[in-house]
Amino acid sequence: MIATGHCLCGQVRFEARGEPRWVSYCHCASCRRHAGSPITCFVNFQRDQVSFEAEPATYASSPGVTRSHCARCGTPIAYETTRRPGEIDLYLNAFDDPAAFQPQGHAFFEEHIPWFDTRDDLPRK
Repeated sequence: MIATGHCLCGQVRFEARGEPRWVSYCHCASCRRHAGSPITCFVNFQRDQVSFEAEPATYASSPGVTRSHCARCGTPIAYETTRRPGEIDLYLNAFDDPAAFQPQGHAFFEEHIPWFDTRDDLPRK
């Protein structure tokens, strides 16, 4: 499997090769702020499965966490943490075909916004 994606303006493009390790919604406040959304969704790959045509800008949002985005248009691209070395979480909606990935669960559900509901039966941790 080869999945491609890009930011809103097209400056940052990426390619992910192989199957993702997992796909998950994230409800944490930090991810919501980065995306400007009530929920985010990530597709996780081994870092060596992902290549960028133009490197995204990075921001150390908290100890051990680096978030990536396009420096021109601001589109969130990725999340990386030292707690999971060698992995990268790509924002689902940065993919050219986000429908190709099916979420498998919810992370940080305890931080969810009470009025937001995905109406699914996936595990909520």
